[in-house]
Amino acid sequence: MSRITRPGQPDVPRQARIERKTRETEVLLQLNLDGSGAFKVETTIPFFNHMLEAWAKHSLMDLTVDARGDTEVDLHHTVEDVGICLGKAFKEALGDKKGIVRYGTASVPMDEALISASLDISGRPFLVFNVPLMRTRVANFDLDLLKDFFRAFAFNAEVTVHVNLHYGENLHHIAEAVFKAVGRALAEATRLNPRIEGVLSTKGNL
Repeated sequence: MSRITRPGQPDVPRQARIERKTRETEVLLQLNLDGSGAFKVETTIPFFNHMLEAWAKHSLMDLTVDARGDTEVDLHHTVEDVGICLGKAFKEALGDKKGIVRYGTASVPMDEALISASLDISGRPFLVFNVPLMRTRVANFDLDLLKDFFRAFAFNAEVTVHVNLHYGENLHHIAEAVFKAVGRALAEATRLNPRIEGVLSTKGNL
C-alpha cells in the first residue's frame, strides 16, 4: 500500500529516541517533531519539568523525558544532560533537513515580561543568551542553569539560537517565556514548505 501524504507533511516520521547514561545521570528522551505538543516529563526537578512541558506544548512537538541524576549534589548535571539529549534527538529527527523553512523567530509576552527568540537550523551551533538571571532562583532551581541547558541543546542540535529579554521582573514569567519563545521559533523553523526543493541554502547543505 502506498503512503498518502499531504503537502507540507514528511514522507518519513521525524522522530528520535535518545538514551544517555553516565555516572551522574540517566536520561531517556523521545521526540516527535510533527506532534501536537503532547508531553510526559519527569526529571525529578519540578520547575524544570514545567519548563519542558511549556516548550513541548508551544513547539507542537511530542516530548517524553525520563531523567534521573545526582540532584542531591547539584541540579546542573541533570539539566545539562537533558539539553544534550534534546539536541541530539532534534538533530536526528530532522534527518536530511530537506524542505524545512530553516529560520524561526518568535516573541512571547508573559504579563510584564517580553522574550524574543530567533534561530537558524544552520549546522553551525551557537548560542547568544541575553537573559540576565545570574544568581537568581525559582524554588530550588538556579536560573543560571537555563543558559547551560540552551547551550547544550544548541550545540548538540547544531542550531544557532539567539534569546533576548526585552524587559521583565517576575523570574518565573521570564524563564517560562524563554522556553515558550524558543519552542515557537523551532515550530516555525522545522515547518515543511512544499515550495522548498532540497535544503534552503545556496551551499546545497545545512
